[in-house]
Amino acid sequence: MSTPSASPSATELLALAQEAARAAADLVRERAARTVEVAATKSTDTDVVTEADRASEDLIRRIVAAKRPDDAFLGEEGGQSDGQSDGQSEGQTEGRSGVRWIVDPIDGTVNFLYGIARYAVSVAAERDGEVVAGVVIDVPHGIEFTGYRAADGAIVSRREGKQIQVAAPAPLGKRLVATGFGYDAALRRLQAQCLVRLLPQVRDIRRAGSCALDVCDVAQGTFDGYLEEGVHVWDHAAAGLIAQGAGARVEVATGLGGGRLLLVAPEHGFDELRTAALGAGYFAEA
Repeated sequence: MSTPSASPSATELLALAQEAARAAADLVRERAARTVEVAATKSTDTDVVTEADRASEDLIRRIVAAKRPDDAFLGEEGGQSDGQSDGQSEGQTEGRSGVRWIVDPIDGTVNFLYGIARYAVSVAAERDGEVVAGVVIDVPHGIEFTGYRAADGAIVSRREGKQIQVAAPAPLGKRLVATGFGYDAALRRLQAQCLVRLLPQVRDIRRAGSCALDVCDVAQGTFDGYLEEGVHVWDHAAAGLIAQGAGARVEVATGLGGGRLLLVAPEHGFDELRTAALGAGYFAEA
């Protein structure tokens, strides 16, 4: 049995996350130039997996394991690994080092499948249960967002190496809010009903198809908020850290349909948007 890896700094974890994410982004970009086909479906017939999803996650897993073999790994396509040398999924085992990697090999797979230039590779690193480093790469445009938690607890968030911040305060009626819809038809029906109630209260709604990039767009001030039920931790682990470092608040709650509801908005306007979302019915009843 190998000795668990020493506790790494957030910047060390970020460097490895960047290495893995960049390699995966190159792979996904190369696969996008070919004919993309569905390899499998998951929760519904519209919840698809491509061969590129699997190849991207496998590459990230191998790059991380080569340098940190004792870390746990949570990937959208391959489940959790406990850091054993065979790299196989081991359910909920958390590894031996206190570090867990949370990976979405292609966030926005449907966009990727249809040739729509809105998808990302997302890699985050948790240390003792707290996300301390993350990178999101906008693959078609080659844009890299990063975040890491400094020794003093502050989060440093950057886009292409330059610090970013959320949008300036604006009345609720002037805010552009991003959202998404689930794969299950019953959930989409509920989401549509909530959207009808929220839409008249904001400037407009955008649905672009990548949770990670939508949250990064809140971080850089493009969107004034984001909310969606049905997301998973790999969708927002890296982007949520980046958003917090840019001045946003991130809340994970239970949505109307019983799934994970993610709400992200600038700290200065978070409570007002949350109240509107609550009134529109997005949250499960208390």
